[in-house]
Amino acid sequence: MTLMVGGELYSLGLFVTAGQEDYERLRPLTYSETDVFLVCFSVVSPSSFLNITAKWVPEITKLCPKTPFLLVGTKIDLRQDTATTKNLDEKKLKPISFEQGEKLAKELKAVKYVECSALTQLS
Repeated sequence: MTLMVGGELYSLGLFVTAGQEDYERLRPLTYSETDVFLVCFSVVSPSSFLNITAKWVPEITKLCPKTPFLLVGTKIDLRQDTATTKNLDEKKLKPISFEQGEKLAKELKAVKYVECSALTQLS
């Protein structure tokens, strides 16, 4: 996709990488010409939040130490979803708060923390 921003033409390509171990050797092949990483997690999946520090940020900072990244919390609409919060409560878990995401972004030296919802198009 090509888009105009501030009078300049940019080419945007988004690549989604799989997190399974089977793809650990293939993922780095997509990193070489990356200008910025969007490191995403679901705000209603504490395990995906933990994987930010356990897997994703160590991987990208090792392979592309000078490439900036944004930390992105997804599915924010589900913080208010009764079935989702009930399921988390049963496991003695809670959704990741905006403050937790922002704190982690600062600790990991992300450029910024943002949140979004594909369902509601929020953010």
